[in-house]
Amino acid sequence: MKKNIFGLALCAMLCALCVSAQAQQPKKVPRIGVLHSGSPSSTAPQREAFRQGLRDLGYIEGQNIVVEYRNAERVAEYPNVATELVRLKVDVIVVASTAGAQAAKNATPTIPIVFTGVGDPVGTGVVASLAQPGGNVTGLSNLTPELAGKQMEVFKEALPKISHVAVLWETANAGNAVSLKEMKVAAEALRVTLQPAEFRSPDDFETAFSAIKREHASALIVLRSPVIRTHLTRIVDLAARSRLPAMYPDSVFTDAGGLMSYGPKPVEQSRGAARYVDKILKGAKPAELPVEQAMKVEFVINLKTAKQIGLTIPPNVLARADRVIK
Repeated sequence: MKKNIFGLALCAMLCALCVSAQAQQPKKVPRIGVLHSGSPSSTAPQREAFRQGLRDLGYIEGQNIVVEYRNAERVAEYPNVATELVRLKVDVIVVASTAGAQAAKNATPTIPIVFTGVGDPVGTGVVASLAQPGGNVTGLSNLTPELAGKQMEVFKEALPKISHVAVLWETANAGNAVSLKEMKVAAEALRVTLQPAEFRSPDDFETAFSAIKREHASALIVLRSPVIRTHLTRIVDLAARSRLPAMYPDSVFTDAGGLMSYGPKPVEQSRGAARYVDKILKGAKPAELPVEQAMKVEFVINLKTAKQIGLTIPPNVLARADRVIK
């Protein structure tokens, strides 16, 4: 009888020790891999917006979450960076471009991927559909193809006399190719001739602007790309030196001295990416999380730049602007 009592007591003590040991084991801290498009300095606002989004949801870096930040300044760099994040065994990968999303998807069929800045996620093969993404990828679309046509309309309204518009685009960027196609449709309807000015690397910028000048383009539209984002100050400066009225994809460019921008706020999408990460860490499957489309775009005009190039913006266009830099 005493042996049975002793045995029961021993079992109870061992069970208590096991429970105590399990309770003392530290909870696994999720690790997030973030691949931004552009240089660390040019993407600093998006990085901070993502951090703020995490903080709003109760995540503190270094305490209950770890974030591995990486940058890629050229499309060719994406596969290697995406593979590096997979090797780190992150729990979720966040990417900020079409090329980044494609590279991450090719790098892993299992790790959840959240994208931002993808204009046509279905057309570029990133997801099966907006409502049911399928696979391991979902995120926030910036509606770039649809916006491309709207950019042209707004630009024509601001500059009624323009008839020959150059478009600076990256040939290796699948999203740029889709946007250029949509822009051509809008240009034809507005009786505007488009002059595609392509580049493959920053070394091609001077050549592209020389071709724009040689073809006597009267205005410029700059499409979104990691290379453009990294070298935005240089692009804005080349447009100013060429005295070319230019339309840019978002307000980061107008804040840097560009004439006009029309598009979603990148920081809003970065903050939204944190929401998707939170849902996935709590058990949601990317395949079942619908792609969120940008609901609001921002139209910004830099009047200081307009004055420098001797341009007058019509009052009705100024009234439509969400923000005017004076």
